[in-house]
Amino acid sequence: MNETGIASGQQEQSDLPALRGEDAYWRIRRDVLSCRFMPGATLTESQLMEHYGIGKSTCRVALVRLVHEGFIRAMPRQGYRVAPITLRDVEEVFALRVQLEPLAARLACGRVDVVLLRKLEAACRVPYPERELSDQIDVFLDANREFHLAIAQASGNVRLHHTLANLMDEMSRLVALGFGVQGTKPEIRHDHNSMIDAFETNDARRAETIARRHIETFRDMTMEKVYASLSSSGASLPVYTVAELRR
Repeated sequence: MNETGIASGQQEQSDLPALRGEDAYWRIRRDVLSCRFMPGATLTESQLMEHYGIGKSTCRVALVRLVHEGFIRAMPRQGYRVAPITLRDVEEVFALRVQLEPLAARLACGRVDVVLLRKLEAACRVPYPERELSDQIDVFLDANREFHLAIAQASGNVRLHHTLANLMDEMSRLVALGFGVQGTKPEIRHDHNSMIDAFETNDARRAETIARRHIETFRDMTMEKVYASLSSSGASLPVYTVAELRR
């Protein structure tokens, strides 16, 4: 092997830990967002290493990123704790969504791919009776996230899109906890279709109004479900939030 080949091989070897850490990060993150690891649960490196079949350094790379994002909290000599969910988290996430998504809808009018939105809206409602409820909710969350972010991206405002992407990740945990624990799936068909109709007619004001109504309605549904889940699990409704755990 020539020097170029040796250097290439060495580079590939040096990239492996980072690639493994990236993969582990996304796998653990997904299970945290879907509440397969319940809010407030304690995690250990050994537990995660065994569960995901990963090494210690790979596990730590993933955990450092999740701690930085605020989804888990490091506890010296004890392991890690999945960030709790509170009613205040629901209020804060939706307070931002109700301000930003109507703006995104107005800006996206005349620019958004309506055909794509119809496909994503339909994907939100595809039944998977053979799957566990948590998997069905995952499918809904993925399609719903892409629906709303397609609108945000079409707004042309990169920061708006980035902010809403982060909010949708936080909302995933709220929905998984609220609806998953209560054994039901979210239903949002009519608002999505009404919004698509507004985009088709280039009615920016109507799209903005429907987006606001949609977020407010879904906020109330989610708040009710999260409260019921926290109450039924015997949770003490902790006063700290994800935002406070990041400080």
